Formats: sequence, structure tokens, C-alpha cells
Amino acid sequence: MHMRPNVISLPASNPVRNGFSLVEMMVVVFIIGLLATAAVLTLPGNERKLRDEAERFAARTLAARDEAIVGARPVALVVSERGYYFERRVEGNWQPLPGRGFDLTGWNDSTRADLGRQRIVFDSLGLASTDAVVRLRRDGATLSIHLRRDGKVSVDGT
Repeated sequence: MHMRPNVISLPASNPVRNGFSLVEMMVVVFIIGLLATAAVLTLPGNERKLRDEAERFAARTLAARDEAIVGARPVALVVSERGYYFERRVEGNWQPLPGRGFDLTGWNDSTRADLGRQRIVFDSLGLASTDAVVRLRRDGATLSIHLRRDGKVSVDGT
């Protein structure tokens, strides 16, 4: 007697699927494209980097002005083409202002400041010794930081 092996056959109405359909692949590619676009748009450009640097400079300048008021002694901002730092008057001499953010800070590599070396002194009332404008340039973008005699500091695009 000869035995036939058991053979299982699949119904023709249920074919075996291998891989993804074209629609599924298109949806995945679309989602990846959206995520890539969102990532590119969140990267800071040169103008954003310049604005961040200008706002950081303005904030540190305001903090130094506040230090002059709170400490009831003059605080100076020394700014040049290469960077800036802060000093305070102690026993008739200018000495570096202690504290994080007040030490020598250079401009970023691609940033250029249009000015000579200047010293702006904030008195114990927070008033500046002179009006000053610090213009920062980076890859064609320009921002101006205005320091007014009344101690106000503002950042404007030009």
C-alpha cells in the first residue's frame, strides 16, 4: 500500500503577502519628509545666532547696570571689536567685576563689531556715562545695540 503525504493547500482567495504596498511606502516617505522639514526649520540661522549674541550682550550689560545700583558703586562696560568685559571701581582702581557672565567675552567667530574700544560707566543710579551704539555684523545681517544715558539697553535690526 502506497501512502500519499499530507499536502495542505492554501485557498486561492488568501494569497501570501510579502513586503509593503505602494500606499504604505508613500505614507512612510511623507512622514519622514515632514519630520525632516521640521528639523531643518528649527535649526538656528545666522540671523538667529546674531540676535542671540546681541541679546546676551544686552542682558549682561543690564545686569552690570543693576550691579552698579545694588552695589552703590560704578561699574564699567569695556567693549571693543574683539569682545567685552565688565569692571567695578574698588578703592579708586578699576578691577574685574566678579561673577559668571561678567568676565571677558569674545564675539563669536563670524561676528564683527563696528566700533573702537569704548568704556561706558554706569553710576550708582544706573545712569550711563554716554550714549553708545554697538553694531554687530554676521554674514550680511546687522543688529544694533543701543545704550542710552538713562541706562536703557535695546536691540534693533538695521
